[in-house]
Amino acid sequence: MKNESKDFSIIDRELTVDGTVSTNGRLIVKGVVKGTLVGENVVIAEEGAVYADAKVASITIGGIFEGEIRASKELIILSTGSCKGKIVCKDFVVEAGGILNAQVTCITARDADSEKYLLASGKNEARA
Repeated sequence: MKNESKDFSIIDRELTVDGTVSTNGRLIVKGVVKGTLVGENVVIAEEGAVYADAKVASITIGGIFEGEIRASKELIILSTGSCKGKIVCKDFVVEAGGILNAQVTCITARDADSEKYLLASGKNEARA
């Protein structure tokens, strides 16, 4: 059985966060996030919107995302989701009906390990 983090946070409807959001565990966004998002497992609900630079392990987009995503594991765009900007991820799924208007770079497992290192060290650039 996996040892998953039990931390769980919600940015609910009617709530707008402007700045940096950093969390371990799962984050559900039903409101609006602007700025920087750092997290483990992020879910943007259908009514949620994120306009940010995101560094996450995995992200599921059911609402709106605009900005840059670095996902060391996976990025999933649901049928209700819209993603614009720049994406770097390991595994990538777009459901039928999902909207993608982004520059996409898929990385290998080895590169994903490097991404974890970069996320942990706070560096923003991939290695040459």
